Amino acid sequence: MRFERPLLLFALVILAAAVALAWWLLRRRRMRYAVRFTNLEVLATVVGGTAWRRFVPPAIFVAALAALCVSFARPHVERTVTKERAMVILVVDTSRSMQAEDVKPTRLAAAQEAVRRFLDRAPKRLRVGFVVFAGEAQVAAPPTTDHALVRQAVDEIGQFQVFGGTAIGDALAAAVDLAQQSLSDGRVTIAYRTAPPPADDTAGLASILFLSDGSQTRGTLAPSEGADRAKAAGIPVYTVALGTPEGVIQGRFGFGPGGPPPGAPPPPPGFGEEETIPVPPDPVTLRDIAETTGGQFTEARTAGVLEKTYEKLGSSLGREPGESEVTFLFLAAAGGLLLAAGVLSALWSPRFP
Repeated sequence: MRFERPLLLFALVILAAAVALAWWLLRRRRMRYAVRFTNLEVLATVVGGTAWRRFVPPAIFVAALAALCVSFARPHVERTVTKERAMVILVVDTSRSMQAEDVKPTRLAAAQEAVRRFLDRAPKRLRVGFVVFAGEAQVAAPPTTDHALVRQAVDEIGQFQVFGGTAIGDALAAAVDLAQQSLSDGRVTIAYRTAPPPADDTAGLASILFLSDGSQTRGTLAPSEGADRAKAAGIPVYTVALGTPEGVIQGRFGFGPGGPPPGAPPPPPGFGEEETIPVPPDPVTLRDIAETTGGQFTEARTAGVLEKTYEKLGSSLGREPGESEVTFLFLAAAGGLLLAAGVLSALWSPRFP
C-alpha cells in the first residue's frame, strides 16, 4: 500500500496520544471524585451488565477516527488494471479437422466454450475481436467492448463460410491487420495488408490469442511470415495447439457432384469411399509462433485444459500493473464504525430506574 500524503499519517500518533491522555485523566477523575454508595440495589442497577461492554463503543469510536486519519493520507493499493485502448484478437481454426472428437464433444465445440470462458473473465473495458479461419480468414466480430456481440459470433461460428484447408500464416496476418486498423482509425476491413504493418500504436496494447489444431495446408503466407508480421507490429501471439495425436475424422475423397472431368482415367478401386483421416495437431509450428512474437504456447489435449488456459488468459491479457485509490473504503469503514459505536452506546449505556 502506498500513501499519496504519508505525512498525514502522523495524525494516528496524535490520536494514540489523545486516547492515552483521556484514559489517564479518566482514571484520575475516578480516584478524585469517588463516592460511597449506601444503596447497593441502585448501584447494581446502574452499573449492572458485563463490564467489558463499557469499553466496546469507545474502542469502536477510536477505530473510526483511525480509519479517518488513514483516509486523509489518500491510500493506494497495487493491482492489475485494464490498459487504455487494450485489445485482444481471438483467432479460432474452423477447418474440417476441428470436428474430430478426441477433445469432447468436438474440438470446435470445446474451442467455442473456451472462448466463452475467456469473455467471462475479460475486463469489461477490454476490446475483443474475433477472427475465424480455415483456408482463408474472416472477421467474425470487429474489436469491441460489447462482449455479447463477440459471444453471438462464437455461437454462430458454423455460419461463416470458408474454404477448406488451414491457412495459419494468412490468419495471423489478418489478425495483425485487424488490430492495426482498429487502433489507428477504427475502420475495419477483412483483407490483410500485403506488407508488414508498422509497429506504432499496437505495441503493448494488442495481443492475439490463436487456436489451431493442424498444420498449414493452404494460404499465401507461411506461418513464420505471419509471425514476423506480428513481431514487427509489436503484438505477442499466445498460441494453443488443440487435440491429440490420435485425433481422426471421417472423410471421403472423390470428384464431387460433377463427376470426373472429360477424358480422365478411371479412378482406382475404393476411390470416393469414406475413410478415416488422421488429424494430429502441430505443436511445433504454434510454439515457434509464440516464441517469435514474445507470447506463450499451450498444448491442450482436453477440454478442461483448454478452458483453464482461456480463463487464465482472460484474467491477464489487456491488463498491466497499476494502482487504485482506496480512500473511499476507509471513509466507508469510518462511517460504519461511527454508526456502530453510536448504536452500541445507546443500547448498553446504564440507566437509572
